[in-house]
Amino acid sequence: MSRKKIGVIGGGFVGSTAAQRIAEKELGDVVLVDILEGMPQGKALDIFEAGPVYGYDSMVTGTNDYAALEGAHCVVITAGMPRKPGMDRSDLLKVNGEIMRKVVSSIMEVAPEAFLIVVSNPLDVMCYVAHEVSGLPRNKVMGMAGVLDTARYRSFIGEALNVSVKDVQAMVLGGHGDSMVPLASTASVSGIPITQLLSKEKIDELVTRTRHGGAEIVNLLKTGSAYYAPSASAVTMVESIVRDQRRILPTCTRLDGEYGIENTWVGVPVILGANGVEKVIELELEESDRKALHASALAVKEGQEEVAGMLALS
Repeated sequence: MSRKKIGVIGGGFVGSTAAQRIAEKELGDVVLVDILEGMPQGKALDIFEAGPVYGYDSMVTGTNDYAALEGAHCVVITAGMPRKPGMDRSDLLKVNGEIMRKVVSSIMEVAPEAFLIVVSNPLDVMCYVAHEVSGLPRNKVMGMAGVLDTARYRSFIGEALNVSVKDVQAMVLGGHGDSMVPLASTASVSGIPITQLLSKEKIDELVTRTRHGGAEIVNLLKTGSAYYAPSASAVTMVESIVRDQRRILPTCTRLDGEYGIENTWVGVPVILGANGVEKVIELELEESDRKALHASALAVKEGQEEVAGMLALS
């Protein structure tokens, strides 16, 4: 039986690390695509040559040609430009919106049935662009950020309690940014609510740190941003689809009335399986969390409308 083909767009730190993790998990044969000549080819060859040492048989190839993605099952999109000094949010929206439109159009020409997992920022708005350009049903387009934000939240809770992060369960809703909504009401450790283990002040501190988790790493690195945890998060989503694990993961998806939110891309818990986003799970939220989620969705909606005008999307 032939292995599934999994594409990764963008050979930078996030993309190449995602390609490495996909190969190591043997989720399929990996095609790493980047516009820089030689770079994806070199990184792919390096990952492929680690196979005998690490014990995986995945084929890994690098290319500058989207034709190599023909028939791909899943494509992880990491392409985009980080915000540079002097760039405002609108500048970033336009630049990355144009990149996303070009990337998705190229994918659809050769892999029109592929599931698209968006990692590029601003993530929620880029999911909207990918969906509009691809014409795919909403179950086939999704964004990674919820898994990443939740991983950060779980890490901080485990660290604060000095317990295994494996036993920490938590959920972060909303957009990927300062307006995200880390839920304290549903977070637990081995079934014990964190509200019974940590003070409100400490929980508020962890929530704030989670909201600024990406910025904390950027500030430490000085140049560049996170890639180990983002790549791990994207690959977890690929695995849940390819292996039909039906995991409940916080995922950026289009809400069509769920949570009282219409036609807006926002992070919520979904069942992720062989058909992609198979079900949106609606939680009973506390009033403060519901208001925060709606505020986060409103910010995303404004970004969607802004980029739609820039790119003349429907």
